[in-house]
Amino acid sequence: MIPLARKTLVHEWRRFLPAVLAVAFSGLLLLMQAALVFGIFGATAVYITASDADLWVGYPGTQSIELGRPITPRARTALLMDPGVARVEPFAWIDGDWRGPAGTGGVSVFVSGISPRPEGMIFSDVLTAAQRAALREPFAVIVDRADLPKLGVPIGGRALINGQLVRIAGVASGIRALGGVNVVASLDTARALDNDTGGSEVAYYVAKLKPGADAAAVAARINADAHGYAAWTASSFARRAILYWMFQTGAGLGVVFLAVVVFIVGAIITSQTLMGAIAGSVREYATLHALGVSLGSLRRVVLEQAAWIGVGGLVAGAVLSFGLIALARTQDVPVQLNVPAWLVCAALVMGIALVSGIAAVRALRHADPALLLR
Repeated sequence: MIPLARKTLVHEWRRFLPAVLAVAFSGLLLLMQAALVFGIFGATAVYITASDADLWVGYPGTQSIELGRPITPRARTALLMDPGVARVEPFAWIDGDWRGPAGTGGVSVFVSGISPRPEGMIFSDVLTAAQRAALREPFAVIVDRADLPKLGVPIGGRALINGQLVRIAGVASGIRALGGVNVVASLDTARALDNDTGGSEVAYYVAKLKPGADAAAVAARINADAHGYAAWTASSFARRAILYWMFQTGAGLGVVFLAVVVFIVGAIITSQTLMGAIAGSVREYATLHALGVSLGSLRRVVLEQAAWIGVGGLVAGAVLSFGLIALARTQDVPVQLNVPAWLVCAALVMGIALVSGIAAVRALRHADPALLLR
């Protein structure tokens, strides 16, 4: 009975094609939704994920970068005294008010004060040595290429941040922020733009560990004697920021609800198309039942057909999503997918197909051998 399911799908492919397409588009919606979620909310941790620092130290309880508060320089001393730490850098993060041409009005910006040295840790994955060198110029800044239209100033143009005149010295890709515009400057420039503390304190210190040092162990040692600051590994701090934006702000809950809706709608549409395909073959199933094939065996055939439909839809949906993700990246749309997300989406797609198969099994109640006498 097992080959029967595959042979039926091949021979009657036109009848089952709508079910495959329904699963494919359900999978496409789930994959694109996941890509957008990870891309959009991943931007909240771009400061961490685009840097090669192993350890972050900030205000105790900080859940996301933008929620940081100034910390005492004693945090830097504690890092330097730890035997596992190789290098320490300050990271200034301040709110700014961008005033460009009159046509763009004011724009909220996030100013990141980083080390302009070639070996600087912050944004090491997206800034070149030449771009860092450009930041040595007083009041020179770098923004994301996709944010230029929003700021209304071209490369080399000037604008005001917190009343101070700055110049866009260059652009980069991969430093977009959620809810504002990232502006990268040298630490000295950022301190000059800080109207709150006058530049006397910074929000974070980041550290690069020595080869073989365990980041979690170093963080534990720092936290054991910390007063007014706390340490996190880079991975835990990035995860903390993403989860905060996904679940504490309410935005992520809406996305989860939408995923449930996509699953339910996909299951309903697929089950209806699969039930229609089985109903069209009910006389064939009735013939098999008359020849002695039990209803249990016929149910297994239907479930296997549903599984194959799920596999076909999953492959088609993955191919389409690859193309759409590639297109989205060319347009600077924040999309990102990882292996766990792929696996979860694949499991949901197969779940849609199997739930549809279970619902379609009901159509077999019409596979009565008496049907053949009509």
